[in-house]
Amino acid sequence: MPTYVKSVTFDCQDALVVAEFWAAALGGEVDEESTSAKAYVEPPGWGGPTLWFQRVPEPRTVKNRMHFDLRAPGTVEDEVARLTALGATVAAKHGELTVMQDPEGNEFCVER
Repeated sequence: MPTYVKSVTFDCQDALVVAEFWAAALGGEVDEESTSAKAYVEPPGWGGPTLWFQRVPEPRTVKNRMHFDLRAPGTVEDEVARLTALGATVAAKHGELTVMQDPEGNEFCVER
């Protein structure tokens, strides 16, 4: 029997801030017992792994070795605008792909 991904864990400075961003971005729910030290987001409809966020003492210093690629439900421009309103920033644009950063600088991409 193969294994499956139960959760994806993010190291961060404020777990609740990053969890709230990703819950809003992906349509999930932040667990009610979440704090700035540890937080998790349940995926909508049980459709994927849980996202865990844990406070660590050191800041992010280099590029992510793994990142999410998000498929825009409409235009890339509309999704980038929505994610920017939630607290993300644009890092780079490469044709139809936009590289963004969450509120703590974790990179992710938005594409068609």
